[in-house]
Amino acid sequence: MTVLLHLCTPAERTAYELAGEIAPASLAEIGFVHLSTPEQVALPAQRLFAGRTDLQLLVLDPAAIAGAGVEVRWEPGVPGDPESMRFPHAYGAVPASAVRAVQPYRPGPDGFTEPEIG
Repeated sequence: MTVLLHLCTPAERTAYELAGEIAPASLAEIGFVHLSTPEQVALPAQRLFAGRTDLQLLVLDPAAIAGAGVEVRWEPGVPGDPESMRFPHAYGAVPASAVRAVQPYRPGPDGFTEPEIG
C-alpha cells in the first residue's frame, strides 16, 4: 500500500486526536497540510527538527484522504530542495480516520533517514 506521512510532535498528535483531524497551523497560514512520502520525510525532518528524538510519523492512507474530499497536490518544496522533488500537500484538514499507524521517528548518528514503514 502506498502511504503518505505527516511528521509531528507528540503534543501535535494529541491535539489532532482530540480534534478528529490533522489541521496544523500551516493549514490556516498557507492553505495546506505538509505531507511526505517515506522517501522524502528525512529532508524536512532534518531541516526542521534536527536533534529531536521525540518525533512521530502519522502513516496516512491516501485513499481515505481522497475519500474525505481533501485534494492532495504534488508541489515543489522550499528553495534548496531538489528541483525535481514534489511534495504532497493536502488542501484541507486530513481526517483522523486516514491515520493507519503512528510510529516514532528518531534520528540515527547521521541524522534522519528514510523510515521503515510497517
